[in-house]
This record gives sequence, C-alpha cells and structure tokens, in this order.
Amino acid sequence: MSRRVVRQSKFRHVFGQPVKADQMYEDIRVSKVTCDSSFCAVNPKFVAIIVESGGGGAFIVLPLAKTGRVDKNHPLVTGHTAPVLDIDWCPHNDNVIASASEDTTVMVWQIPDYVPVRNITEPVVTLEGHSKRVSIISWHPTARNVLLSAGCDNLVILWNVGTGEMLLALDDMHTDLIYNVGWNRNGSLLVTTCKDKKVRVIDPRKQQIIAERFAPHEGLRPVRAIFTREGHIFTTGFTRMSQRELGLWDPNNFEEPIALQEMDTSNGVLLPFYDADSSIVYLCGKGDSSIRYFEITDEAPYVHYLNTYSSKEPQRGMGFMPKRGLDVSKCEIARFFKLHERKCEPIVMTVPRKSDLFQDDLYPDTPGPEPALEADEWLSGKDAEPILISLRDGYVPIKNRELKVVKKNILDSKPPPGPRRSHSTCESDFSPALEEVLEEIRALKEMVQAQEKRISDLENKLCQFTNGTD
Repeated sequence: MSRRVVRQSKFRHVFGQPVKADQMYEDIRVSKVTCDSSFCAVNPKFVAIIVESGGGGAFIVLPLAKTGRVDKNHPLVTGHTAPVLDIDWCPHNDNVIASASEDTTVMVWQIPDYVPVRNITEPVVTLEGHSKRVSIISWHPTARNVLLSAGCDNLVILWNVGTGEMLLALDDMHTDLIYNVGWNRNGSLLVTTCKDKKVRVIDPRKQQIIAERFAPHEGLRPVRAIFTREGHIFTTGFTRMSQRELGLWDPNNFEEPIALQEMDTSNGVLLPFYDADSSIVYLCGKGDSSIRYFEITDEAPYVHYLNTYSSKEPQRGMGFMPKRGLDVSKCEIARFFKLHERKCEPIVMTVPRKSDLFQDDLYPDTPGPEPALEADEWLSGKDAEPILISLRDGYVPIKNRELKVVKKNILDSKPPPGPRRSHSTCESDFSPALEEVLEEIRALKEMVQAQEKRISDLENKLCQFTNGTD
C-alpha cells in the first residue's frame, strides 16, 4: 500500500485568525469607488484607508493603537478635488504617505505622530504630470524619495519627491490602460500588466522593454503581476472560461510558464501580496471572503497551495503590514487589514510553535526603514539591495522624521512647474512667523506653570491657616 509523501514545509500549518472585536476599527465609511486598488495601506505606526467624502477625495489615517469606534469627526487627509484611488506609505519614512486621485494629481503628505485637531489639507508636495486619473502609485524599494505613478493616460512617471521633479516618463510603452505596476527587490526593473493583454518587464532608466509576454492568461479580465525574490514573475488572471488562474514565469524564457494553476470561478480580480522573506504569496480577491496562500519554491510544482483563511463577509479592500510591523513573539508571519463596508478588521497569520524563543527560521533579516541609495544615485545607474535589519528584539518605529529635504529642495532654484506648487513655497515665508508663534506658546506655558505653582502654594498656606484656627 503506497503512502502519500507530505511535502515538508515550516509554513504548512500557517493559520489565519481575526482579532477580537475591540481591536478592530469601527465606523469607517470605506470608499465605494470602482477601482481595483486595495484601498488600504499600513505600516508599523498607522493604518490609512480611502473613505467616502463629499466634495473631493479623502483618506483617514489612524494610529495602529487607536482601535474601536472611530469618532465621526476624526480628521481626514483632504486635498484632492476628486476621489482618491490609491495610497502608499513611504518605506523609508513611516510618517510620509502618497495618494493618487481621479483629479490627475499625486500628493505626498507628512502625517504627525499625534492625532491632528483638523483635517490635513496641505500636502508637502503636489506632483502634476498626468492628463487623466492616476490609479497606481508605488514607492521605490531602496532609493530615497523616488515615487512611481501610473495613470489612465497609459503613462508611467517616476518622480523625485525631494525636488518635486519628474525624473522619467515612460510614455510610448503601453498602448492601453495599465492594470498594475510592481518593482523588483532592488528597484532596477518594473513589471507591468496592461489591457492590451501584455505583461512587460521594463528597465525604467534605459526606458526599454527587456521582456514581454502576450496573454499569460487567456481571459479578458485584468491580470496582476509581481516580482518574486528570485526574479521570477508571479501572475494572476483568468482562463478563457473565466476560471481564475495563477502563473509563475521566468522573464528570460517567457514562452513557457514555470507553473500554471487553475483555481475557481469568480469575478473578483486576485490581488497578490508577496512576502519575500518566506516566499509566501497571499491572494485576496475583491468581493471574496477568503485569503488563499501559496508557497513558491524551486521544487515542482513550484507554487504549493498551503491553506485558505475563510470568513463570512466579503472584503472591500486589503492592507498588508510590512514584516517589521509584526509581533515576532507570537510567531506572526503576516497581518492583513480587511476592509468591510463600515470597519477594518486585522487578520493575523501565525505559524504554530511551542517555544517562546525567537524563531530565526521564520524571521530572516528583513528590509528596514533606511534607504540604500539617494534618488540621484539610482537615476545615474546605481543599484543596491535593501538595507536589512534583524527582528530578534522586535522593531521599534522611529520617531517622526520630517521631510526636510523636500522643503529645502522646493525652495531651490528649480521649483517644479504648476500653480499647485505655490503653497509649498508659502510655507517658507511663514516659517519665521511660525517660530514666533511657537515661542509665544512656550512662554505662555511657562507662565501657566508658574501661576499653577503659586496657586498651589497659596492653597497650602490657606490649609495651614484654617488648621491653625481650628
């Protein structure tokens, strides 16, 4: 009698669990815009969610610890004149987030560590270069201040946020709507999917398509593609019969897939979230109520199904926590932030282990918040792997680092074009006045403290006097 050999993997028993009700974020009016973006972005400090808002576009930013019911008057980040379509936290500064909108602009925001009293309405910088709505943004993984945007004008633009300038425009490469764009691990290449059914691998600095594949999935619905750590390309799409399908490809030999697997029949586009440290890819479909996860290895069949996390309610969007924001003491290897209609529910993926010690095999060194390159170095042709950090003692987020480079560079001799830039330069005019106001506030604080001490002394004397008379 033959026995089926079970493949050995430390991730075979990974399981997902939602947090308790009091650790969710309730009463959030999640955006109803029709767009295949994830609507949610998270980092070790904040969760940001695109929300419904009248008269323009907005998103809400909540400190991770601020769980429970969200006050209906909680400040929003509002500055766009049309709905926000995508948001992305800067990997090198946990207080900086970029937003893309239907109003054709990209805005970069500095989020304070404290909860502001009023809406944040002034971006640090506004990037104008697209002629139609901007539906995709993505920060460079290793170079400081380099941001990619892609719009419905079939144009991919790379920006230096530090100066507000356009670094590169990839304008003749896509003949139709761009579905998604992804960087490789060191940010030297891009992979894009497009309505013209082609997956392209692009060297952005040479402005060259170095590999492309027509119809990796035969269906007409949108395809998604990401780079794996080894430089392969993982895709999700649809068969001709509308079955959802995943594929793994070698861009050096794009003709034949390394792996191609059919999954199920459903309409939702599968959003892939990839963890390079464990080589696990998590697939979340908009409108699905499950998260499927697979391990990618160099053994056939190369993409191994691990398990499915299932729940009752469909997801409107999904946020994926970077590795440095996870709780290593609980063997947590991924954390998702699932968007419902009116709430955000964190889901924790855990590897069951009995020991309380740090598990080195689960947590290899992972990309930290320090950039490996400056924007100019990257543009000149340099590449660098991410600077890694150890999670052995857990990760403590760095205090708010202001985008000083931005303000200094904005005031340089090369202000970027467009009228929207003017309010950033105005900040410099107000900075002396701001200093004066802060100085006055400090003086008032000292005066209040001195008066409080005086009142306290008088109260003590009064007590002594009344006790003496008694």
